[in-house]
Amino acid sequence: MNEKNSLGLDKCFLETDEPFELFDKWYEAAKKKEINDPNALALATSSKNNVPSVRMVLLKDFSKNGFVFYTNLNSQKGNEIKENPSVSMCFHWKSLLRQVRINGKVTPVQNTVADKYYNSRAYESRIGAWASNQSSVLNDRQELINSIDKFKEKFNEKDNVPRPDHWSGWNLKPDSIEFWLDGDNRIHERLKFLLNSDGSWKKVLLSP
Repeated sequence: MNEKNSLGLDKCFLETDEPFELFDKWYEAAKKKEINDPNALALATSSKNNVPSVRMVLLKDFSKNGFVFYTNLNSQKGNEIKENPSVSMCFHWKSLLRQVRINGKVTPVQNTVADKYYNSRAYESRIGAWASNQSSVLNDRQELINSIDKFKEKFNEKDNVPRPDHWSGWNLKPDSIEFWLDGDNRIHERLKFLLNSDGSWKKVLLSP
């Protein structure tokens, strides 16, 4: 029989009242097990007309302050976030049979933080941030290739490519985080953390 914690959940849920501690443990386990992109997550946004949209993005940092990802601020998700900062994230680590769902509001990261991450990217990725008008319609693929070539010519010093004003990061500060573990016969184990007004977290068990 699997060892259980005091809530009757698998020991992988730990004995903690701090969801970021639990996320860190699960994330580290995912890094060892997932073949591709353990930092991949589904990000759900909604337009001002309440039309939802979801896509995969990559987590680039996290702390008790929130979960950080980067994008073109004028992309569909960037524009929807400006209209409605309430978003949802979902990590699905199939190799571990685990899932984490995070809800909250996003705010822009500081320029110094965005600059540091941007400058850590490969030259081609930094050029791509300039060349791609993300989510806009292309006449053909060559249009994008021509734009890439143009900005490579403009920024031909690989160590001197400034971050475009339209490219930065968002930080999701959660108000709820749910941890899910696959169970036999679909009797899954679910633990949800809810943020209290005083900044502490309340734990609740959910039915599968």
